[in-house]
Amino acid sequence: MQVPSHVEYERATSVEHALSLLSRPDTRVVAGGHSLIPMMKLRLAQPEVLVDINELTELAFIKLAGDQLCIGALARHADLLESAVAGELFPIFHDAERVVADPIVRLWGTVGGSLCQADPSEDLSAVFAAARAIAVIRGQHGDRVVPVREFHLGPYETVIGPGELLAEVRVPVAPGTGSAYEKVARRVGDWSVAAAGAVLRLSGGLGGDPPVIVSAGLGLTAVGAEHFVAAEAEEFLRGRAADSESFTAAGAIAAEHCHPVADQRGPEDYKRHLVAELSTRALRRAAARVRVET
Repeated sequence: MQVPSHVEYERATSVEHALSLLSRPDTRVVAGGHSLIPMMKLRLAQPEVLVDINELTELAFIKLAGDQLCIGALARHADLLESAVAGELFPIFHDAERVVADPIVRLWGTVGGSLCQADPSEDLSAVFAAARAIAVIRGQHGDRVVPVREFHLGPYETVIGPGELLAEVRVPVAPGTGSAYEKVARRVGDWSVAAAGAVLRLSGGLGGDPPVIVSAGLGLTAVGAEHFVAAEAEEFLRGRAADSESFTAAGAIAAEHCHPVADQRGPEDYKRHLVAELSTRALRRAAARVRVET
């Protein structure tokens, strides 16, 4: 089956209009549509109403507001890749966006769409989880904020309810932070076989001693990590020296606690090996990108 079932189409002209439309039963948002439309063609998704939000340009922003990097849900992948402020504060975004699909998809696909699709192999979900971002969900009665680590309930399922819309994602900015993303795919632009994103905050590093890890975020893609996070590895790293020994051990812990599934992209033991190696690489690169406070 390669033809979608019957669907009504509505084009939202404002956020308020979109929220009103989304209060109807069995409604889905479409912006880029690169994930939703193929699922509709296969009838894996059969919404009754599609709400097109491409005119909601007020949700297409990337800006620094105080100690937060704010990214509108309608910001395109290409916008995030080209954003100087995002790249300076969090190189992990540029790392990840370079390996998201291809230039055509990046020009049209949106940050919010990637998060809301909740695909287990999606790159940005692990990136935002590693960065401990906050999702701002807008409803007819106001906004509510949800940590990205609580945003995904499972494959293709999020906490967004009827009559709600993801409006923006806020990433906390702190000094002494470095980040990186590492991915292995079968070919350029493909879904991940496995991927790891690291966000580290370090302090110290005087007198020849390695800096100490104040906080660590380690996100995993396509390997069955709960909420896209390697929580045990993060806990292990906190308070330890930011050196190769710590990073290698954390990679092994991440590999031990994830839950990859054997498929056409590889067996389980191969994916665990990738998790260990990619986590270690991402942590090393993240640490190298930190300007340590003195």
